[in-house]
Amino acid sequence: MNRPASAKILGTGMFVPERVMTNEDFARIVDTNDEWIVQRTGMKERHIAELGQASSDLAVEACRRAIENAAVTPEDIDLVICATITADNVLPSTACWIQDRLGCKNAGAFDLTAACSGHLYALSQARATILSGQARTVLVVSTECLSKITDYSDRNTCVLFGDGAGAAVVQASDTPDTGIIYTTLYADGSGGELMLLPGGGSRRPPSHETVDARQHYMQIRGREVFKFAVLKMEELIDECLKECGLQTSQVQLVIPHQVNTRIIDAATSRMGFPPEKVFLNIHKYGNTGGASVAIAHDEARRQGLLGPGDVAVLIAFGGGLTWAGAVIKH
Repeated sequence: MNRPASAKILGTGMFVPERVMTNEDFARIVDTNDEWIVQRTGMKERHIAELGQASSDLAVEACRRAIENAAVTPEDIDLVICATITADNVLPSTACWIQDRLGCKNAGAFDLTAACSGHLYALSQARATILSGQARTVLVVSTECLSKITDYSDRNTCVLFGDGAGAAVVQASDTPDTGIIYTTLYADGSGGELMLLPGGGSRRPPSHETVDARQHYMQIRGREVFKFAVLKMEELIDECLKECGLQTSQVQLVIPHQVNTRIIDAATSRMGFPPEKVFLNIHKYGNTGGASVAIAHDEARRQGLLGPGDVAVLIAFGGGLTWAGAVIKH
C-alpha cells in the first residue's frame, strides 16, 4: 500500500449564530460594563445560539462551507471527526448527526472531547489517520454552544463565551512538506477542576440536587487558568518552531485560541511575534471553545492572510487540562 506523503488542508469554513450579545447586554444582567470587559478580555461581542439551535446545526453549516471551499463532495468524505464539549446528546455522537445531514454516506464518524484544544486534537487525529492510509479525506469540525452551559449569574465567566463552529477538509497528498506538517498534544488531568462542569455525567447524574446547585454550568478558576495559559502558549510556540526548524521570521501567522487578549499578547510578544503576525477575532466572537482556532483559521485564509507556502502556527489550551499545537504549511 502506497501511503501519502502529507495531509493537506484543502478547504475551511465557519458559521456563527445570527443573534449577537454585546457588552452592553451583559451590563443589563450582571454588575459589569463595557470598559471592564474590554480591558480584561478584549471581547466586544459574542454570537449566541437560539433556543433549540444545537451544536450540530452550527457544525453542518460550517462543514458545508468547508466542503465547498475544498471542491469535494460529501461522498468523498471517509471520516467525520467532531470536536465538542456541548454535544447534541450523550448518545448518539454529534458527528453522526452531522454525517447524516451532510450526506457523507461513505464516512465513519465519532466525537472527540478535548475542550478548547479540541480542534487541534482533531486535526492531529485526521493527519494520523490519513498518513496511516486508513482514510483519504477527513472532515474535521469543531462546534460549541457554550451559551447552553454558561452561568449567566456569574459576572466573572458569563461574559467570556460565545457559540460557533469551524471546519476543515483534510486530504492525502503526494507532495511532502505541505499541509499539517507537525502536531503536538498534551494533557494534565491533575488540573481538571480548574475548568469543570460538575453535573450531568456518570459521577453526578442529572437530579433535582445537581440542578439546584447549578452544577450543569461551567466552573472556572480564572487566576490559575491565566497562569497556565500564558506558560503553555509560550511552550507550544517554542516547541513548534524548534521541531520544524523554523525561525520567527518564517512564520506568516500565529493563530491562537481566542481566550483573552492579555494572555495572547503576553505570550506572543515574549516569543518575538509582533501584533501584525498574531490573528485576533476575539472582539467579534468571544471564546468559542474548541471552535475558536477553527473559526480564526478560516477567517485568516478568507482574508488572504495565508497564501500558498505560508506557514501558520496554531495553538490552543483548555479544560482537561489539555494543550496542543500544530504547524500548517499552506
